[in-house]
Amino acid sequence: MSFFDEGDEPRTPRPRRPAGGVAAPPDPQTARIRQGVAAGVILLVLILLVVGVRGCLNSAKKRSLRDYNRDVSSLVQESDDQVSKPFFEALSGGGAASGDTVNLATQVNQLKIVSEDLVKRARKLDAPDDMKPAQRYLLDVLEFRADGLQKIADKIPTAQGSGSASETAVSQITGQMMAFLTSDVLYSQRVVPYIKKALDDNDIAGQTIASSRFLPSIDWLDESEVASRLGAAAPAGSRKSGPPAPGTHGHGLASVSVNGSELTTDSANRIQASPNLTFTVNFENQAENDEQGVVVRVEITGAGSPIRAQATVPQTTAGSTATAEVPLRRTPPVGKPVEIKVTVEPVPGEADSSNNTKTYPALFTQ
Repeated sequence: MSFFDEGDEPRTPRPRRPAGGVAAPPDPQTARIRQGVAAGVILLVLILLVVGVRGCLNSAKKRSLRDYNRDVSSLVQESDDQVSKPFFEALSGGGAASGDTVNLATQVNQLKIVSEDLVKRARKLDAPDDMKPAQRYLLDVLEFRADGLQKIADKIPTAQGSGSASETAVSQITGQMMAFLTSDVLYSQRVVPYIKKALDDNDIAGQTIASSRFLPSIDWLDESEVASRLGAAAPAGSRKSGPPAPGTHGHGLASVSVNGSELTTDSANRIQASPNLTFTVNFENQAENDEQGVVVRVEITGAGSPIRAQATVPQTTAGSTATAEVPLRRTPPVGKPVEIKVTVEPVPGEADSSNNTKTYPALFTQ
């Protein structure tokens, strides 16, 4: 054995790195920690996604509920402002409604078309599930209004005629006023509460729910009122019945004036024609009893179809004078001689009505 071999210890071979320089797999404990961290990150991402999606969905739902409330408000405001207001002005003889019967019916038909368009738009609303009950009643509200306008337009020409057919038509028109009242009640008692509930259930504050009133006054539920506005005869059933009070009853026609000039029965009265002509009729309660619902009529004949108009004085007092303003719905014929007959209708118990009527010869000029 040589000197260099003596005392040598055996060498331990070094572990060799895997080819390609890849690190050795971690021990099991480290692997489990890494897997837990990765799972936690994934779970956190999923939670954030769910929260985000829910937040977006909730925001979209609230937005759709607010949009629906806004759309309903727009529809009912149009119904009130663009249909109800001009309709009742027309029946009252205001604005463009002053004209003949055909023109009045045409105007109401035009308003009916506007009302039907509101129904169509309401049907196209994208009502959220929470607003479905409100949507159902909203359609009923708008359909009541459109149907009522159609039926009234159909009856106006007959109502402004004469006889029993006119009285029946006035009753039917008054019945449609009840349909308008029903629409108002449905809106206030069904549509508004359901919209409010949906908004409250979804914690939506700061929203204004529009009100709606199509029928401006319950006076329109009175057949006598409707007849007066149309210049028609009130149905017999709407007049007060029963025996008259003891004592005398009756009125006497005193004077009639137009455009500030009093008419005379002695010679032809020259009257400037206009579409808003109003007769001022002065008469007196010449008896011992106060009277209710006194009807004053004006009829123009002699050129074309008769023109009829009337007004109702709610009450007259015994021994006192009263005045009725009677507007014409049609422009009277120009340049043709006519007769203007003015009558204070007899009241129950009136024994002598010979002084209730006067006839005035007239010629309307431009």
